[in-house]
Amino acid sequence: MAEPCPRGLSSQLRRRQSLARGAIAEILDASLSEKPVHLHLYAKRVKTFRFKRKPVKTAVDALAAYGGKVEKLIEQSLLRHADPEFADAILYPIRTGGKRVRPALTILSCLASGGSEEQAYPAAAAVELVHNYSLILDDIIDHSEVRRSQPTLWKKYGLSTAILVAVHYRETVSELLNETPDPKLFNEIAARTVKLIVDGERLDILFEQAGRSDEPYIVSNRRRHVSLNDYFAMIERKTAVLIQTACEFGALSARAPPDYVRALSEYGYSLGMAFQVGDDIIDIFGVEEKTGKVVGGDIREHKLGNIVLLLAVEEGSEKLREILSKNDVTSEDIKEAIELVRRTSARERAERIRNDYVQRALKALEPLPETEYKSILRDVAVFIMKREH
Repeated sequence: MAEPCPRGLSSQLRRRQSLARGAIAEILDASLSEKPVHLHLYAKRVKTFRFKRKPVKTAVDALAAYGGKVEKLIEQSLLRHADPEFADAILYPIRTGGKRVRPALTILSCLASGGSEEQAYPAAAAVELVHNYSLILDDIIDHSEVRRSQPTLWKKYGLSTAILVAVHYRETVSELLNETPDPKLFNEIAARTVKLIVDGERLDILFEQAGRSDEPYIVSNRRRHVSLNDYFAMIERKTAVLIQTACEFGALSARAPPDYVRALSEYGYSLGMAFQVGDDIIDIFGVEEKTGKVVGGDIREHKLGNIVLLLAVEEGSEKLREILSKNDVTSEDIKEAIELVRRTSARERAERIRNDYVQRALKALEPLPETEYKSILRDVAVFIMKREH
């Protein structure tokens, strides 16, 4: 039986899932029609490339190369107006690594739309800071002690300092977006994006089956029954909307025509959905040495907002639901839970859903002319299907 993946969603869920896209689309509709479209600049950059590529290797290399281009700007922006004795804490999240996927997508989307690398830098740096800002808060909320094989910010410097760093990051985002072609538009999109990420995080917490007994709102609103449609609504906010924004920012930085902006918006949205489904698979079946995370972290955190766990419970694994509902999940519980998941078709079903989103992302790129940068964006989508960490 086919999964209720995007193409088969009910009209009610379609309305719910359009929230993230619709919120940003409202802003774009009000602005793009007034934007000058410099098609002659785009035409100068269009080339057709006829060489064969190796998708995974090319994608990894491209993400690292393009994402790394904003490193200096990020650090300079963070240190502006910052006390020198606060610098180590401010720079810690950035210097502990990260794939820089989102800024790379902003730069590649700008290039694929006819712009230059430099045009995309402020927005690309801002997107990476939004991402790290959300990770800082995520680690605090989930009490996570390790990220990227290093102590999390709050664990190393303390809770109060981590909160202050997060606020500093958010304000730096606004400063960077003031350097974009249309600061008002970019800041409006960023504000909507952050609000949607917050709502996604809220839903993710409510989908936890135990814990946080001292938090009245969570206890009163906890979702004991989570549907696949609920899951899609959560991950589009928590993950997909920022990747969507990263790609939109690239096109807008290039002052691309509306059809290119919309194509890259849909590409980013679908890529983001695929990315999160893939992340959920890796959480259960990944290799700790590769991921830098503890395998089964979502089990320990009681998360029914992991598609693999959700599908396994849906297939009737009541024992798995019992483990997720325990206040204290042990290492033995995690091993048992993973074995229970292996006995179901949850992994295969999740992989099909991820791959369907990847195909949607690839199709979304069709309106863009064939360039090297469009080819790399294709490779990135294929990489999402194959990544192991």
